[in-house]
Amino acid sequence: MNTPESRLKAVFEEKQGILRLIPAFVRRKYSKPGRRLRLHPDDCYGAGIHRGAVKVRYLSSVIPGGSDSSVPADEGLSYVALSDDPADRILFRDAVQILGVDLIGEVLWTTYGTFPMHAKFFDFDGPLFHHLHLDFKAAERVGKLGKPEGYFFPIQYNSYEGSFPYSFFGFSPDATRNEVRRRLELYLKGDNRITELSRAYRLEPETGWFTPPGVLHAPGSFLTYEPQWNSGVTSVYENVTDGEVNPYDMLVNDCPADRKQDLDYILSLLDWEKNTDPQYRKHNFRPKIMIPSPDTYEESWIMYGNNYISAKQLTVPPGGTAIVKDGAAYGCVLVQGHGTLGRYPCETPWMIRLGQLTADEFFVSRRVAVEGVVVTNNSHIEPLVMLKHFGPDNLFHNTTSS
Repeated sequence: MNTPESRLKAVFEEKQGILRLIPAFVRRKYSKPGRRLRLHPDDCYGAGIHRGAVKVRYLSSVIPGGSDSSVPADEGLSYVALSDDPADRILFRDAVQILGVDLIGEVLWTTYGTFPMHAKFFDFDGPLFHHLHLDFKAAERVGKLGKPEGYFFPIQYNSYEGSFPYSFFGFSPDATRNEVRRRLELYLKGDNRITELSRAYRLEPETGWFTPPGVLHAPGSFLTYEPQWNSGVTSVYENVTDGEVNPYDMLVNDCPADRKQDLDYILSLLDWEKNTDPQYRKHNFRPKIMIPSPDTYEESWIMYGNNYISAKQLTVPPGGTAIVKDGAAYGCVLVQGHGTLGRYPCETPWMIRLGQLTADEFFVSRRVAVEGVVVTNNSHIEPLVMLKHFGPDNLFHNTTSS
């Protein structure tokens, strides 16, 4: 019988352990769209005004991106393309379960039973609200996982910086808990202006940041590549952002039912030491670190220095062919150029319609990653540039900042 499962296995074998993924766009009701996801302008509000604009693209995702009951159950979930027919597909989440060890390797399969991270392009024209993601202990109280995440700002998607290219992180080292508590007391009374207690940094293209759980952050308006853990636990401490009101539910949505009015509990979600670290930039800024590589390509670590996620940037020069080896399975997305990735043609899109297939996103199985993927740049003019995201089985811990 020609079932999706049998088709998946046939494609996996035919394409020698690499899967092609379909773009997974996600709508958000808050903030203005940055319009840098290379989505056709007519599709920005393609699901209706009530759903908000498309502002996020999930990559290698086994978790949905919806935040309320109006969101389709599969929004944010990646699909594997089984042919050039967009309807001929299977959820990447199901593909992981079907292929198991053959796809993600023994370590991830035994430890997590799935691919435990994903990445995003998030694209807002203005600043996001000052918020934190819960650590694993706090998240467990509401039946969820903690959420460490990283940021990288690819130059190819950032010819326009947006209206606020600065990010706030944590608090000034001289801020006090009582000052923060007084700002939370204002949540339902007036603008609490909590970023007055914070520190902002001008964003730099081709660099990034790591954000630990429990640290408040208000991301700026660069389009951001965000490797992260598979979770969505959030507490929004800022009640007015760029003139837009954030409801109280956004502060307490991931608190136990009996703690939603308990400011002391909400404050306990903070990692106070990390939020007030006087050397926050030294410990969390992530410049690129070049990896010694053959002459046929260049590679850099762009996310590193934590126990959960990592990412690399691969550049193959014009007309070049490279055999690229890694220690673990990974998802990847092209941001510049065209060529071939294993047995697939690959290319960076400039205009995507909702529901359309692209050839810029793939998932490479562990065996193939270890043995080496052949990447060819078919352009004689521009480089082929790819971003690759890994789980905790392929980490690099150098955290030296320039």
